[in-house]
Amino acid sequence: MMARRHFLMSGAALFSAPLAFPSAAPAQTAGQWARWDAQVTPANYDPATTNPWGFHPRFLPTRVEANAGLTPGDIHVDAVARYLYHVRDDGTADRYGVAIARGQLYEPGSYTIKRKAKWPGWTPTPEMIERDPELYAQHADGMPGGPTNPLGARALYLYTGNRDTYLRIHGTPHPRSIGGRASSGCVRMVMAHIIGLYDTVALGSRAVLHPAEPTVTAQS
Repeated sequence: MMARRHFLMSGAALFSAPLAFPSAAPAQTAGQWARWDAQVTPANYDPATTNPWGFHPRFLPTRVEANAGLTPGDIHVDAVARYLYHVRDDGTADRYGVAIARGQLYEPGSYTIKRKAKWPGWTPTPEMIERDPELYAQHADGMPGGPTNPLGARALYLYTGNRDTYLRIHGTPHPRSIGGRASSGCVRMVMAHIIGLYDTVALGSRAVLHPAEPTVTAQS
């Protein structure tokens, strides 16, 4: 049965029907990172079927075909359908469900991934503290990495040239937000999902955040 096509920017479909998605191998890390990875990865985890978070199954990871002309290694975020695609070199892409930023905080554009981090620390920006002091002022001096940290298990840091945009693609301790508009600018993923994505993304890769349609809300 053919899957519904999703359109980005010009309306040309980038990706088509899902393919079989193999189970991801468990992440091999050391010490505390390994314990945290195990803590946020459900028992008997299968990325294609495991869903203790209760969101729509379409947000589970799957493999899809990519149209010709897309650059292997690139990431595309479809802000309308709430999907992140990571283009592979065999003509396919890995697709994940995401949450995007609230309202005007979402910043479409083309960025370069110049830093990656496992279980990173986090410091809210001055703008975040000014906008929501009751949420962020307590963390003005930073918050160490861990399962309750807003950046979650992994983070990909988006740059424009040599400038850190403070936009991230990252894990979230709030997986039920997937499919919605919830963040202060970043793209959120389920922690177990971004653990699987992380090692396949090379530094220097491009991340394209396609525009959202403010009047359209994806069903979660």
